[in-house]
This record gives sequence, C-alpha cells and structure tokens, in this order.
Amino acid sequence: MSTADATEDATDPVRATEDAASQALELMDGEGMDADVGGLRLFVQQGGCAGLSYGMRFEHEPEDDDHVFEHHGLRLIVDPSSMNYIDGSVLEFEGGLQGAGFHVENPNVETECGCGESFRT
Repeated sequence: MSTADATEDATDPVRATEDAASQALELMDGEGMDADVGGLRLFVQQGGCAGLSYGMRFEHEPEDDDHVFEHHGLRLIVDPSSMNYIDGSVLEFEGGLQGAGFHVENPNVETECGCGESFRT
C-alpha cells in the first residue's frame, strides 16, 4: 500500500475538498467506522451510457496494492487500475435542493453522458 504524506499535499493524484471530507467522515462515524484505518474507496467501473462510471464505498481498511491519500482527515482509497482513470481528480460534495451528493471533478474526462453519471477518457 502506498500512502501519501498526511500533510494533505495539493499535488496528490486524488484529493477531497474539505466539505466532501467532512460529509464522508460524518457518514463513516454514523456507521461506527474507524477513520484512522478505513476510508472512502473511489473506483471506476464499466457501465453507463458513456462507458465508465464512478463507484464509492466505505472500506474498513485498504488492500495491500491500494493507493491511499489523506485530505482533511479523510482517507481516500484507490485501486491501481482506477488510478489510471482518475489521476488528478477532486472529490467534491454538492448540497442543494436538487440532490445533494458526492461528485468527482476529473480532468481526464473527454465526454460525459447527458445525466453526468458516466464518462469516457
């Protein structure tokens, strides 16, 4: 497992905004998860009308070959194959009346589907 320096380096390949980290940590706490060991797994999977889609789930601990980046107290866990698609991405949280939720701002995206749920690099 490769772990980024806990100083929240702005050059990390995957980052989280303070708001996204706060929301994720609150959800982890509600599930009784240890944020010092576990984290939020961000991954890319086949699917959606544009070909690829994001997935997220909480993990109790990373796998040996995972990349782990810590931002604002949240550990972001990324598997090596997903890293190829999301290098340079920022996890954001958007609140609002039309659906609050997490969003990935990915500079590698060439096209997105109309609903914004899938992408192509």
